[in-house]
Amino acid sequence: MTASIGVLNAGSSSLKFALFAGDELHSGGLIDWEDGVPLARAHDASGAAIEPPDVKAAMPKTVADAMPAVLAWFARDGRLDAVGHRVVHGGPDFDRPLIVTPAVLAQLEALVPLAPLHEPVSIAVIRAVEAALDVPQIACFDTAFHHTNPPVAQAYAIPQRFAKEGVRRYGFHGLSYEYIASVLPERVPEIAAGRVVVAHLGNGASLCALKNGVSQASTMGFSTLDGVPMGTRPGEIDAGVLLYLLNHAGLSAAELETLLYRESGMLGLSGISADFRELEHSPLPAAAFALDVFAYRVASAIAAMASALGGVDGIVFTAGVGEHAVQIRAAILARCAWLGITLDPSANASHRLRISTPESRILACVIPTNEELVIARHVAALLRTGVEAKRA
Repeated sequence: MTASIGVLNAGSSSLKFALFAGDELHSGGLIDWEDGVPLARAHDASGAAIEPPDVKAAMPKTVADAMPAVLAWFARDGRLDAVGHRVVHGGPDFDRPLIVTPAVLAQLEALVPLAPLHEPVSIAVIRAVEAALDVPQIACFDTAFHHTNPPVAQAYAIPQRFAKEGVRRYGFHGLSYEYIASVLPERVPEIAAGRVVVAHLGNGASLCALKNGVSQASTMGFSTLDGVPMGTRPGEIDAGVLLYLLNHAGLSAAELETLLYRESGMLGLSGISADFRELEHSPLPAAAFALDVFAYRVASAIAAMASALGGVDGIVFTAGVGEHAVQIRAAILARCAWLGITLDPSANASHRLRISTPESRILACVIPTNEELVIARHVAALLRTGVEAKRA
């Protein structure tokens, strides 16, 4: 009998949910909070709108509070055999999906300082499911995909006693990159075994260097703050700036954490919004400047990833901004023209798979990501084998 699998992809202020029969999508949806009010949407396997979880009755204020409504929605067609979760940080030990146990939860609690926006939400959601259902729960880690990075890509140039404590570059968005790597042989076989830079661009953003589908480097490091600018996070920043803010600008550690996670990035640059869509449509110079900084930094990151690979055969855009923002993709690739990329404006405007011209030396593509499917596949595999994934 095909397993019925619930998938929960919890963000800091939103929740993607999906129900799979094995690794075949049955239905899915999203809950997000607009001005503190929960809004739920759902669709069937064909993408047609269906009745979403009922969040209006209880009016949940957090992702974890929404779990009773989502679990009731999962149960509308009968049994649920397992639940899979996206967990942002797996630390140095968790290099593959595994069944959640009390010991695993304790280790996830210890990782909260490394991902303070996301890890507490994932833990709260796991505990909410545990309280409601007696089914296996499988944690799938965004950091696991990058355990293949060589030591030089993982190291910080600080005393190595800190590395022994787990202070190293981890990389994130691994479930998204795993999905892209899995579909490259079918979608763009000519670059699947080559050197590919994948740009996961959204409210959270990073880039990954793939060689034959294996991660070699990532722009994110110890935490989800590193790399390119994001909706509210700054990306790469001189550590001296942080020392200045602490020692001379009067910020406390808690205030600095809030600044870095919630007040920087596109919001901080523009002073208008963290939403890339709103910035694209804004006539204000500050909005255009923020997007120009973003394009500049992403193009620089593409060059860095190409260096890690010793060259580049293809660039793939994915995630919300990468999949939908025509002008942003064009601005990024215009800054990469020196690599031999020639953009096809018509293909870009219609979001085709291939957005570079046939003459382009490097292939540029747009491939929608599917983290939920990757999670469902991992859960189905564990249920089939009945073997708990082991830690590194």
